[in-house]
Amino acid sequence: MMETLDLDVDGDGVAWLRLNRPAVHNAMDAEMIDALTQTAGRLGRDPAVRVVVLTGNGASFCAGGDLGWMKAQMAADGASRAKNATALAQMLSALDTMPKPLIGRVQGQAFGGGIGLISVCDVAIATQDARLGLTEVRLGLIPATIGPYVVARMGAARAREVFFSGRLFDADEAVRLGLLARAVPAAGLDAAIAAEIAPYLRAAPGAVAAGKKLVADLAAPIDAAGIAMTIDALVSRWESEESAEGITAFFEKRPARWVR
Repeated sequence: MMETLDLDVDGDGVAWLRLNRPAVHNAMDAEMIDALTQTAGRLGRDPAVRVVVLTGNGASFCAGGDLGWMKAQMAADGASRAKNATALAQMLSALDTMPKPLIGRVQGQAFGGGIGLISVCDVAIATQDARLGLTEVRLGLIPATIGPYVVARMGAARAREVFFSGRLFDADEAVRLGLLARAVPAAGLDAAIAAEIAPYLRAAPGAVAAGKKLVADLAAPIDAAGIAMTIDALVSRWESEESAEGITAFFEKRPARWVR
């Protein structure tokens, strides 16, 4: 397993997939994105795996994209930007289409791409003190590649409340928005996850996989054309003057010029 992820599979076939960059609140870089894509494929093909729990080591679930990785996109050429945006989109698709139940165990921060990870989970439960937000616009970016999954999860009307304001919200509001199934006290998170796992261990694995696929087939499709559009949208924002200003301001520890 790559250093950016921890993976354990217990005797019941429950795979515990943990983001493992706790010093930066599990912000995603190129290595983690690639590791998640590869691991989703392996878990999906493994007949011994019944359920996957996605969580983060340390204080937070996932603080979004690593700012150093995003800063590197400013200096990259167009082909490199497109490659990195495509890798992010492929990772989300791999998790979304994995033929195993995916349960999100959320604590601490869940920002930007972390909201995307929650949105590809079949169900997500968070601690009541979790803080969430689609914060990309603060950096001059947009929630592009995660967008189809966020909108599918929340619905367009609820997504409009938080998708392009950048404001933070708490776990109870995330439940109202449809992003989370429940918010529980921190001391009760593991019990809530265990209760979510238990029914799958009594269900036929093939039927579970077929049921998950049927839901996807019945829902509005997230197709290749839509994903390609989001890749282009992200690359366009990476190339913008606003994103250069926003990310530079972050590293210089000053407000971006649009902040009032």
